[in-house]
Amino acid sequence: MNYALLSVSNKEGIVDLAQSLVGFGYNLISSGGTAAAIDKARIPVMTVSEYTGSPEILGGRVKTLHPKIHGGILAKRDDRDHDADRLRCLIELIDVVVVNLYPFQATVAKPDVTLAEAIENIDIGGPTMVRSAAKNHAYVSVLTNPKQYDDFVVALDHGKVKEMRPRLALEAFQHTAEYDAAISTWMKNEL
Repeated sequence: MNYALLSVSNKEGIVDLAQSLVGFGYNLISSGGTAAAIDKARIPVMTVSEYTGSPEILGGRVKTLHPKIHGGILAKRDDRDHDADRLRCLIELIDVVVVNLYPFQATVAKPDVTLAEAIENIDIGGPTMVRSAAKNHAYVSVLTNPKQYDDFVVALDHGKVKEMRPRLALEAFQHTAEYDAAISTWMKNEL
């Protein structure tokens, strides 16, 4: 079975991508609002909580930080020890990770933003999934921008996804680096 994990703040194009992924035989795992958008379009989707067996906790601060998520992303496909761990822990391989991060930059750009609002828009699980997928790009495709979706679907259709993964990983690391830089700049100015 093929699995794709979708968890996005910017929902642009996510329903079309989800439909395409299902058409290519992927089972979808998704969180919160992303799962709701996909489900509303009548596309089959399993919530992260359904997949992990763990509820979202701490007001949604913890949902994707789970071994079944990160084990599925980080597992080497040609490592017998990784396979044994996955089978023992009932972890499915996740081959596609689609994540864009909480809108921190847009949030702190608002003139009336509160400290609490800014802090709650610091994404933790998203960058963790992005970095996990980018690290394991030999096996996993990571999409961090809706502008990547169409090219990815074309690559899936032509069997060219493997060739695309290194570039997607680079873009993912650039994305998280820019995100962290924005947070650190904001924090420096707030201190």
